[in-house]
Amino acid sequence: MKFSYNWLCELVDGLAADPVKLGQLITMKTAECDGVETFAPWLARVAAAKVLSAEPIEGSHNRKAVVDAGRYGRRTVVCGAPNCRAGMVTAYVPPGTELGSMTIGKRVVDGVESDGMLASGYELGVNRDHSGILELAGDVFEPGPDAVIEIDNKSLTHRPDLWGHHGMAREAAAIAGAKLKEPARLSRIPAGAAPVKVEIEDYTLCPRYSALVFENVTVRPSPLWLQCRLEAVGLNSINNIVDVTNFVMAELAQPMHAFDADKLRGDTIFARPARSGERILALNGETYDLTPSNTVIADAGGPIAIAGVIGGGESAISEITTRIVLESANFMASNVRRTSSALKLRTDASMRFEKAQDPANTLRGLARAIELLEQVSPGIRLVGGLADAWRPKPAPQPITLPLEWLYRKLGRAVEKDEVRRILESIEFGVAEPEPGVFLVTVPSWRSTKDIAIKDDLVEEVGRMIGYGSITPRPPMVAATVPPTNEERRYHRRVRELMTDEGFTEVYNYSFVSDETAEKFGHADLVRVSNPIAVGQNLLRKSLIPGVWKNVLDNARHFDSFRLFEIGQEIHKRAEGLPEETAHLAAAVYAKAGDGREGLFELKRVAQCLASTIEVEAGEALAYEHPARTGRLKIGGETVGRLFEFHPSFVETGRAAVLDIDLGALERLLPRMQKYTQIRRLPASAFDLSVITELRRPVGWIERQLTTLGGVDLLAIEFLREYAGAPLAEGTKSVSFRLTVGAADRTLSSDEVGVIRARIIDGMRGWNYELRV
Repeated sequence: MKFSYNWLCELVDGLAADPVKLGQLITMKTAECDGVETFAPWLARVAAAKVLSAEPIEGSHNRKAVVDAGRYGRRTVVCGAPNCRAGMVTAYVPPGTELGSMTIGKRVVDGVESDGMLASGYELGVNRDHSGILELAGDVFEPGPDAVIEIDNKSLTHRPDLWGHHGMAREAAAIAGAKLKEPARLSRIPAGAAPVKVEIEDYTLCPRYSALVFENVTVRPSPLWLQCRLEAVGLNSINNIVDVTNFVMAELAQPMHAFDADKLRGDTIFARPARSGERILALNGETYDLTPSNTVIADAGGPIAIAGVIGGGESAISEITTRIVLESANFMASNVRRTSSALKLRTDASMRFEKAQDPANTLRGLARAIELLEQVSPGIRLVGGLADAWRPKPAPQPITLPLEWLYRKLGRAVEKDEVRRILESIEFGVAEPEPGVFLVTVPSWRSTKDIAIKDDLVEEVGRMIGYGSITPRPPMVAATVPPTNEERRYHRRVRELMTDEGFTEVYNYSFVSDETAEKFGHADLVRVSNPIAVGQNLLRKSLIPGVWKNVLDNARHFDSFRLFEIGQEIHKRAEGLPEETAHLAAAVYAKAGDGREGLFELKRVAQCLASTIEVEAGEALAYEHPARTGRLKIGGETVGRLFEFHPSFVETGRAAVLDIDLGALERLLPRMQKYTQIRRLPASAFDLSVITELRRPVGWIERQLTTLGGVDLLAIEFLREYAGAPLAEGTKSVSFRLTVGAADRTLSSDEVGVIRARIIDGMRGWNYELRV
């Protein structure tokens, strides 16, 4: 939001702070200032110049103009503008002037020495007209340099009054201890019957609609001062009538709109929801399809404006307009915001209305517009009185402000008279019904969505005295240790383990697209009613799609990597809110190799999470490798899956994936670890190699050896797997190291031999061949 320093000075009597200092003060006490820029500093050197003669230069489209440039005397200038002619008064820029990125100097053009230049409004930065040189109405060049104070819009969202110069001038006056001027005189509002009627269908959508009718209107370019003032704050000059509405919007934060009265159908203006199927051609040339959720301004023939957003093209002001209906209205903030978002149309008006403007401001806007229209359109006349439809809202209740409580909240004492002065300087009403207690009345422009409770008043006093004047002290509040969140602590341990194992954590959105859900065979997902982006319209029921995308993205840059994510799966319930379950998804990718190492590595990681976890073969899902899929179980209960992505999902390389339900895993793990005394007696170990089918899972064989070992088996360790000569085709040899022992003695070699023989005989009884 841009604020003109000259404009603020006109509204504040005796404002002494320079633009930079004022910007700093506003930052410390009101809203964040992004910076201060000088607007058109070259205007101080520009002078009005009367063209005495303008002669064509032979063989050129340029003219040799002799001008009387006032304080610069008579000068000869070469000018190529088509409107350069004798008798006109224009803007002269002398040599040595830095005009934007160029420096004006003396130079020879078409054999004629040009001493300076005659400039267009675009070149001077006072408007956007570059069709010819500037034509002045008098003998004085009025515009001068200005400074523009730019305020961050995000710091103004709760302050609808600060979206106009008068609101910021009120702040500047309070900060500087100066006097604020009121630009609008309500006495200018005429009495009498209105020539136009106003009907509001829903006062919630349109709390107030005020209008005046003018005749004998002349539509023409605005005076230069008005064009320059609008240009300084980033608004484009259109014509004198439209510029007045934009001027009032920039000054009083009251958006306005002017309709060509002769283009309206009937004598009644309606503020109502749009009917189904209605359309409107807007001022920007676009046609919009409307729905009942959009509020419109309509005449007897249909919509003539989208309320709070943009006017209609069919009732727009044109050069032949002689009668206008001037609208000054107030609309429901949230409805304007929804309409603006739905139509993807953000305007200066919608940005102000969606901040919840003050309904009382509509009359101030009209009163100010009357005065301005009389200046820019001589001869304009009001027709009849004011049309004003509204339903007054109850005045906000005064806020009781105990001063002792205020001091405690602020953290410092403030003189009672100083508190009163601060509040009254920003136009709050202050009474003292009892000693040490203020009764504060909130002005209407601060009560729409800003000031409601006494804590808000603390902020008002605090920002004005300066937060730097408050000594920071820690609050005298007893520190209480929050209860332990066991789930969060367990997830933290899992994260630490995964990072210790060399995995990189990733964070994915909880949304997936319809295409992704279909690819992974995920049905019955929770659908998002207002997705934040295209392709994020469903809530995920698995972390695997996100990890799959991570694998594809990283495979383009790395030959191998490992990553993991801890997040929530979201499952639809028949009734109520969806069920969320925490899962761990991890992936190991390698561009080279057959992928076995990745699967075994993830199995090892799973057993680091739970030593009792087992893997058994499982039926592959659509995205899983049909021969490399397993279920993870603890005590017969499935807690996850271990698999490799189907080759159609990962075209280059291999990606092994681990998916574990952390809630189930945490539930099945013992809450307390039972202490086991360190073994003091030596144990004995021997190796066995079991020959089995090539597709037989190693874990299966390990479980059978463990069963046969019984209580004598202390540990079993997988050593290696071999396939090839001299083994028969379709078979493999799986080697294990078995450690046996007794709790109360050292086993003799004969006892170890008996255990070994028992295990071999048992395996042979199950039709296994052993290499012994």
